[in-house]
Amino acid sequence: MYTRQPVSKRRRLATVSASLAAACALGVVTAVPASAEVKSTCGTYICVATAYQGRDYVQDITVTTREGLPGTLRAFVGDYRGSKAGVSQWRFVVNREFRAYPKLAVCGGLDRSGRFIENHCVLIP
Repeated sequence: MYTRQPVSKRRRLATVSASLAAACALGVVTAVPASAEVKSTCGTYICVATAYQGRDYVQDITVTTREGLPGTLRAFVGDYRGSKAGVSQWRFVVNREFRAYPKLAVCGGLDRSGRFIENHCVLIP
């Protein structure tokens, strides 16, 4: 036998269902496409990770300090010069194609107090 639920409970269930559906849809939109690959490596002071498709298309570059202290982070590949960010981690959205042979170097850099600390690169085969 089916008992009718109060309107407020049905409304709450509908709201929760809609919220879950929206969260799932947002996860699909922000996820890295299935064809993208991710490669990362660490240097002495920073770690650099990149999402790329094939050998020539770079989606983004993430630069993180290893000890969590802030600095000026940079990202670059080919003629791309990412904007600088004064934080301990930053994701630079690139979404560009680069021609490189035989390998493409995707790099990140760290400066602190106006001094160069380290550049580190990920090589895409």
